[in-house]
Amino acid sequence: MNDPLISNDTVVFGLIALCLGFIFYTSSRRTGFWKSFYSVVPAVLMCYLLPAILASLGIVSDEKSNLYFMASRYLLPAALVLMTLSIDLKAILNLGSKALIMFLTGSAGIIIGGPIAILIVSIFSPETVGGNDFDAIWRGLSTIAGSWIGGGANQAAMLEIFQYNPEKYGGMVLIDIVVANVWMAIILLGVGKTKKIDKWLKADTSAIESLKIKVAHYTDKITRVPTLNDYMVILCFAFTAVGIAHFFGDYLSEILTNSFASVRDTKSFLSFLGSNFFWMVVIATILGILLSFTKAKEYEGAGASKIGSVFIYILVATIGMKMDLGMVLENPGLIAIGFIWIGIHAGLLILVAKIIKAPYFFLAVGSQANVGGAASAPVVAAEFHPSLTSVGVLLAVFGYVVGTGGALLCAYLMEIASKI
Repeated sequence: MNDPLISNDTVVFGLIALCLGFIFYTSSRRTGFWKSFYSVVPAVLMCYLLPAILASLGIVSDEKSNLYFMASRYLLPAALVLMTLSIDLKAILNLGSKALIMFLTGSAGIIIGGPIAILIVSIFSPETVGGNDFDAIWRGLSTIAGSWIGGGANQAAMLEIFQYNPEKYGGMVLIDIVVANVWMAIILLGVGKTKKIDKWLKADTSAIESLKIKVAHYTDKITRVPTLNDYMVILCFAFTAVGIAHFFGDYLSEILTNSFASVRDTKSFLSFLGSNFFWMVVIATILGILLSFTKAKEYEGAGASKIGSVFIYILVATIGMKMDLGMVLENPGLIAIGFIWIGIHAGLLILVAKIIKAPYFFLAVGSQANVGGAASAPVVAAEFHPSLTSVGVLLAVFGYVVGTGGALLCAYLMEIASKI
């Protein structure tokens, strides 16, 4: 790969700040072109697309940058703490079973989508889905199944189990990045049309609206003009929790990996317990929930969730840097498999949402908890309302649990499909 025009992360971060500032300034315009533009294109989608355009033009490169690592390891857990600080756990539980149903539907869509995509593509391009031994395409696609149901740890487990040719693994990473990010962009586009989609789905959104209203009323009651002391205490909560999450996350992953063969074995269903990222997300979320039972909850009135949102938008921009739009043309056959696969996932979600009258929020977050994992699901959930962030986190964590098992089932089905 050619070096990007700008490889200094300090400069790249400045460009990201410029993009975010431009987007939020223009989206605040109440008249003229920008009002019309943002009535069609959500601001969060632009926060994602502008860095993607910079990456596609070769100006910046995710591969040459540590900004995504910084955002996902430092800012994401901080945002999880600040955005769950004012959580109403009872109200979250009152959202009912539809969130879990939509998540499991998303997982099922990935499991059956892979083999169906192979069967479809084999009709007009059998060489694309072929290969022998460790070059067999289904082996490579198993890593995508691990990523799309669980996350990075599950993806690594599939690579270890099925031993796909490492020299060709980059092509699978390409499908994962391109297709998953295009799908996330489509979901974010739908966020701006939530009311129309919910009306078409005939969804009952009363529990979601009740939660949003309850949180809004509480926020109005405790809102105050924040002082420097408020900001310092908020940052203290956030980054102390980040330190604790990393400390115990590293400790737990190391202890469990060294103590249990089932965790150490990447072929095991329990291998996700050896992921320090998994534990980091879980511990940060637990700390945020625990703080919500204390007086720390009142710092929501000083803008705790707004600071968390700033961190989330920086994370969105670094995710956008992963998307090189020019990559789509590099391997059209494999990319076709990916888009057919994600299309089946989407179609099944829409069908089930229509049947059970689930709100678009559950469809979007249930999908991203699978395909995007812990880095993307909170982003999408927060775009609906900061109080809903925890729903995305909890479902994403559940994805780690079912990821390896679901990916194994998908891989075996793809092996059968590739031989038909």
